[in-house]
Parts: sequence; C-alpha cells; structure tokens
Amino acid sequence: MAKTKQSKAASVPLSSLLRVPSGPVSMADFDPAATPGFPGRDKDDAPAALESLTSELSDLQERLYAHGRSDAEHARSVLVVLQGMDTSGKGGVIRHAIGLVDPQGVQLKSFKAPTAEERAQHYLWRIRKALPSGGMIGIFDRSHYEDVLVVRVESLVPESEWSRRYDELNAFEAEVAASGTTIVKCMLNVSFEEQLARLKARLDDPTKYWKYNPGDLDARAKWPAYMEAYAAALERCNTDIAPWYVIPADRKWYRNWAVAELLRETLAGLDVDWPKADFDVAAEKVRLAAAG
Repeated sequence: MAKTKQSKAASVPLSSLLRVPSGPVSMADFDPAATPGFPGRDKDDAPAALESLTSELSDLQERLYAHGRSDAEHARSVLVVLQGMDTSGKGGVIRHAIGLVDPQGVQLKSFKAPTAEERAQHYLWRIRKALPSGGMIGIFDRSHYEDVLVVRVESLVPESEWSRRYDELNAFEAEVAASGTTIVKCMLNVSFEEQLARLKARLDDPTKYWKYNPGDLDARAKWPAYMEAYAAALERCNTDIAPWYVIPADRKWYRNWAVAELLRETLAGLDVDWPKADFDVAAEKVRLAAAG
C-alpha cells in the first residue's frame, strides 16, 4: 500500500485499502498519518463515525456469540492481532474499538516477555493456549510475531532459528484458520516523530507515568532494525488466509475507527445468522401462556 490518498472511493472496503500488497515491502511506503477510507473529513467527525458502527457491531458479535453457545464445536471465531511499536496504541484500540462490543464475547490476551515455563516450551505453545474459543472474538495485544520481531532485533536466538519461523507462522495460521478462526492482523504504524511526542507526553503528565517504560527508549534506539523486521514479517507472512493490514496510527481517532471498521467487515463477511431453536417454539408458547 503506497501512501494512500483520502480521495479513495468510499465504496471501496477498508480491508482493500489497508491490506499489504504482495511482493517486497518497505515501511517507508506506508504513511502513518494517512486516513484512507474515513467517511468524514477530520477528527471532529470521528466520534460520529465510530458511533455509527456500534449497532451493527453489537448485532454481528451477538450472532457469533450465540452460535458459540449453541454449537461451540462448530462455531466460528475471530482473532484480532495487534502489533506495533510502543505508543502505537494497542491499548487505545482495545478500549475504543473493541470496547464497542460486549466484553463477555471477547477474550483478551496480552503477551509480555515469556515466563520461565513458556521459555521451556515451543514458542507457539503459549499462543495456542490463548486462541479464542468458538463464538468469541480474541484479541492479541502483541502476539506470535514477537518471535520474529523482538527476537530478531535483540538477537535472542540465532538467525538460523528465527529465519525459519516465518514459514512456521504461515503454517500455524493456516491451521488456526482451518479450525474456524478468521485472523485479522493489524500492524499499528506510528511514526518515529509521533512516538517521541507521545513518550514526552507521558513524562509531562503524572497520570501517565504508569504508561512510561524506560526500556521503550532502548527499542527506539533500534528503530531502523525494527522497521526492517516489521517489513520482513509483513512481506513473508502476508497470505490470503491471514493477510496483514497496516493501520496508520499517528491519528488516534482514525486508528480506532479503522480497526473497528475492519472488525465489522470481518464479522459481516462470516454471514452468521441467528441459531435455530432446538425446541418446539409453538409448544413452548402454549406452555408459557398456560404458566402465565
């Protein structure tokens, strides 16, 4: 996706505008401040644009959840993967975009540095344990891609090991998709300049100290290496089964709307209807009338 212009036709699905094209990838080709597909003009229109998704998202999610409760073995599920540099807004997306749906239908997992138990297992062991069950929307705050991003940049394992993980990740995602889970992979793309502004804002506001991690500056110092690692992940793990979407993240209001709209498109595409009653509705109406 080259730097996308706002003049894109509104009728074009957002997934088409944000999907990473096949072929070589450079992070320089993605504009972190772009607003492709946004139905309004600017930030002032963002609250209404987000609110307009609420009713349909709620209905679509409830249908998915209902199927999970009535036939969990065969029910579909959705997994939203959120990856991005520090301050890119993973938490903001969870609060403002995923927050539009009923929390009882959401399974959230935040992946920190592996524990001693997790390090003793295959790197996908902890990922498999966190996959959403039937009828649920799973959210990964960071994900299995840490094992070709942080692991690669910080040289936590030899190149011979992390380099073969791209194919392993593709095979893993194909397996997950075959089990009935639709994967929506979102790379939240924040610029080097905007990250600096957000880090400064955290240090200027005592209510945001808890968000600040001194280690963020260590990762920032390796920005070119991280951009190279992200480009490789986007290029090598961008399949039709589990494509990557790059979400411009410099404008928080656009970022939140974009992920919510991608989720709406995904749920609508599942075409899940309400489960049919497994009892005699007419007979139950008679019984209910008699009980009244």
